[in-house]
Amino acid sequence: MNLTPYALFIQQALKYGFSLFGTAKTGAVVSQSSGDDGELQKGYPKSGPRFTDNGDGTITDNATGLMWVQDGYANQVTDPATAHTVDGDWWKYTMTNAIYYCERLVYAGYDDWRLPNLKELFSIADFGKLNPCIDENFFTGTKSSGYRSSTYYVTPGVGSFTVSFSYGAVGSGSVVATAYVRPVRLG
Repeated sequence: MNLTPYALFIQQALKYGFSLFGTAKTGAVVSQSSGDDGELQKGYPKSGPRFTDNGDGTITDNATGLMWVQDGYANQVTDPATAHTVDGDWWKYTMTNAIYYCERLVYAGYDDWRLPNLKELFSIADFGKLNPCIDENFFTGTKSSGYRSSTYYVTPGVGSFTVSFSYGAVGSGSVVATAYVRPVRLG
């Protein structure tokens, strides 16, 4: 039985005990002033693990229902038509090539990968960590650098947003500039 994306979301919400209207915890655990995120640590899931290692090179985010490619390097499949060599073996993509790459990717038996939007990509940043600002127990091989989102500026074709996993900042850049890619799909 194939579930609609909404039905799957509800199923996971009930399974993992998170709010249908809440947002995931940021991961910040150090408080610098009363009432800040490090002190309050608000967000969901309320119970259960945030991420699940599916054992096939993918990670499921139990707060969003999204499935991510686990290793920031392994998913960078050699595709000379779309990729650019960086530092000898890492791959970066322009906006057009990043979208093309994700849409063509077949990984862990799935062929419905896509480039994440800005909110999705930003949701996996862990503000309790730096360089990279992500849970490396689940997201291995992540560079402390910019990862491309599918979200354009208001004026399409000019620039797009990125998430820097050095410290979790949202950035921007030209669509012809290159950035790393972490494909996503609905889990």
